[in-house]
Amino acid sequence: MIMVEGLDVTFGHGPSAVHAVKNASFTVAPGEAFGIVGESGSGKSTVLRALAGLNPAWTGSIVVAGEAQPPHRRRAFFKQVQMVFQDPYGSLHPRHTVDRILSEPVAIHGLGQSDRRIERALLEVGLGPAFRFRYPHQLSGGQRQRVAIARALILEPRILLLDEPTSALDVSVQAEVLNLLVRLRRERALTYVLVTHNLSVIAHMCGRLAVMNAGRIVEEMTVAQLRAATPREAYTRQLLRASLGYDRRAADQFETYD
Repeated sequence: MIMVEGLDVTFGHGPSAVHAVKNASFTVAPGEAFGIVGESGSGKSTVLRALAGLNPAWTGSIVVAGEAQPPHRRRAFFKQVQMVFQDPYGSLHPRHTVDRILSEPVAIHGLGQSDRRIERALLEVGLGPAFRFRYPHQLSGGQRQRVAIARALILEPRILLLDEPTSALDVSVQAEVLNLLVRLRRERALTYVLVTHNLSVIAHMCGRLAVMNAGRIVEEMTVAQLRAATPREAYTRQLLRASLGYDRRAADQFETYD
């Protein structure tokens, strides 16, 4: 479903340029949930934004559903690939009701039957019709993220790109949103690319993952290998230790790639 080869992303020019992603390559099968994990600044969200067509400044090759993607995507691309962002409050227009937020993509793509699509999308994410005419500030963080997921689903895409979809939520609602995403992938046969720094989220959601450090993919592994704590790379072992809780001695020894 997704093939990325030799992806490079650089921001800026000259001595101040930042080489955010360096020669990244991976594939994602249809219906698979693939994770990208790494510490903050490792380049994982930059990969997702290049995939989503939000950042056209990249080189390499991106193929989605057998079709090579140019830096500037055609409208049809956004019907089959949608993204859910980290901060649900920041990604929803504060002066638009849920109804307007969900009806906008339907209108842009000329799909019709807006009322039926909105009602179905809200029900699928566990929100009833009572939420349809509320504003984002009238919703909890978990409810806002459900609206963001409904907005992504309303176009009936084949691929969801998930950028830290639960990191801005209270711990008590993170599991609810993750379980919702697991159910939706199963029911709709969706393909996921999930970016997170949380290895337990990857273990719950994904079958395979790539580990990024300083813009590079340093290792690919299965979740079974992750659970068995048998990574090949020293950096991945450091991430595993860090996920168990703060250790001052381990933090002092933490290494990154150039």
